[in-house]
Amino acid sequence: MTGSGAEAGFGVYLHWPFCKSKCPYCDFNSHVREAVDQDRWRQALLADLEHAAAKSGPRRVTSVFFGGGTPSLMPAETVAAIIEKIDALWGLPAGTEVTLEANPTSAEAGRFAGFARAGVNRLSLGVQALNDDALKFLGRQHSAAEALGALALARAAFGRISFDLIYARPGQSAASWQAELAEALALGPEHISLYQLTIEEGTVFHGAWRRGELKLPEEDDAAALYEDTAARLAAAGLPAYEISNHARPGGECRHNLTYWRYGDYAGIGPGAHGRLSFDGAKHATRQHRAPEAWLDLVDKQGHGWRQVEIVAPEQRLAEMVMMGLRLGEGIARAAFRRELGSEPEALLAEDRLRRLADEGYLVLDDAGLRATPAGRQRLDALLGYLLT
Repeated sequence: MTGSGAEAGFGVYLHWPFCKSKCPYCDFNSHVREAVDQDRWRQALLADLEHAAAKSGPRRVTSVFFGGGTPSLMPAETVAAIIEKIDALWGLPAGTEVTLEANPTSAEAGRFAGFARAGVNRLSLGVQALNDDALKFLGRQHSAAEALGALALARAAFGRISFDLIYARPGQSAASWQAELAEALALGPEHISLYQLTIEEGTVFHGAWRRGELKLPEEDDAAALYEDTAARLAAAGLPAYEISNHARPGGECRHNLTYWRYGDYAGIGPGAHGRLSFDGAKHATRQHRAPEAWLDLVDKQGHGWRQVEIVAPEQRLAEMVMMGLRLGEGIARAAFRRELGSEPEALLAEDRLRRLADEGYLVLDDAGLRATPAGRQRLDALLGYLLT
């Protein structure tokens, strides 16, 4: 797979902010509510789409993504109405990737057929672990058996599926993770996302970590797990096309590739961010975060945008590098020219590029700029050096 500026695409991201419960590791914009006015929410999301389309102008949508929160709690009728609205506003060519995130509880798995009829053709399942003790620790409401059942239902309903797992959990040995990974691979995934557990400020786990009640693996142990995981997935035919995402050739998430290739996307719903090019400039859009405040704002002004600002060239460079170096393919020279009108050597400090290349962390060639596997494993440090 090779990238180019032309392949960045145009995505539509829709954020559904509600969950049945808040997971202890989660710092996403998700909220638990006793009741949700589904009709009012549907109309507000449709209005927000209309506003985004008025700003973006005619575009060719290359992907749609329902994220959250827990979008599988949405009524299938709402999902269908949103997909129909996107088609009416921009056009939605046949076969366009439409992903919906789902939890594998029995109740939500029962909705899969309805989502497929609504136009969803790719499901991303938040499995997170394949044993019940780990699921309980992670605050998940499903069992391992439910996860396996949901995967079977998803295969029957959708052309493409993906699932997530969280590893480097407290007390998790290399051998136990290897066994869990082997079980996951035996399920024959075309795409799998594997995230090391991180402690995010403001979460339940953050409080437990500060009190000394939760201890993650040492940095060297976590790095060894990462390297071993990447090697096992590559050997199984699912190389890492991005730091945490593995896919068989052609199975990559097209929507997330738009983010990583720094393409434009419309962010719809509470707290959603967007990058839209209009009036001769690239704009960062940000929606009001609190669900009820967002809903009131749409009622008052017809959309939920709280902030819109032009992305300055130096910020565009930083964002494009931070996103693009996560990819195995890196950043194409055409992308630098598209966004900033120049080559990477003219935009980034040549001495730092050369040093990182000499140390085996970066490659700069005729195709573009990319991080080596060693560089992607140390990406935060690499970016800090390259962009300061």
